[in-house]
Amino acid sequence: MSAESGTKTLEVCFSPALIGQHDVSEAVVVVIDVLRATSSMCVAFHHGVNSIVPVASVEESLAYREKGFLVGAERNGEMLDGFDLGNSPFSFMDALVKGRDIALSTTNGTQAIAAAKGAKHIVAGSFLNLDVLAEWLMAQEANVILLCAGWKNSFNLEDTLFAGALASVIQPAFELNRMRDAVLAAIHLYNLARHDLYGFLEQSSHRSRLAKLQIEKDIAYCLTPNQAPVIPVMVDGALVRMAV
Repeated sequence: MSAESGTKTLEVCFSPALIGQHDVSEAVVVVIDVLRATSSMCVAFHHGVNSIVPVASVEESLAYREKGFLVGAERNGEMLDGFDLGNSPFSFMDALVKGRDIALSTTNGTQAIAAAKGAKHIVAGSFLNLDVLAEWLMAQEANVILLCAGWKNSFNLEDTLFAGALASVIQPAFELNRMRDAVLAAIHLYNLARHDLYGFLEQSSHRSRLAKLQIEKDIAYCLTPNQAPVIPVMVDGALVRMAV
């Protein structure tokens, strides 16, 4: 929180490449990768996964198999050969994942988690856990940074739309500081799109990328609020389901 005012602040960071502009040390960082890593993480815990270890490389993920983990890896939207899981939320609904530990590496989401290292708390956010996450964040006595995973360190629409959706709910409980324009931009963008998120994203790069892989159902599902009302939180190097 602000040392001068004692108030808690809300910020939006549009890319992991910009996280150095923010002080994460006293903040809750919400990592956002709507299509699809943080959405899939919420689904996984909603369906009984024990833990998810986010790792940077596919080699690190694969090495966890020897420890009894299920292993997952995705690059450029596609599941990689030789792995148990990719990045589709539907793959984490299988009863086989219940009670299991998973090592997962994705193109953007797990990289954004790594970028948030040093934060007071790191949690995963998506439309699927919007309401429960908003309620929890408003109750925290800490600054909040909404970190959009983007696409390979560049801006993307879907993560910013969720940042705007979340910010529009929780903003009254926070102060907007000198970096307020990013919060306001995300809220305004969400307000433009809120009545048809799917249509608004029609020309977006990642929707086009996933559409070519014929996984439009993933996109529609990931844009549907409150389907997996859980909060994944980093504890000792692994994501676990927060008790809320």
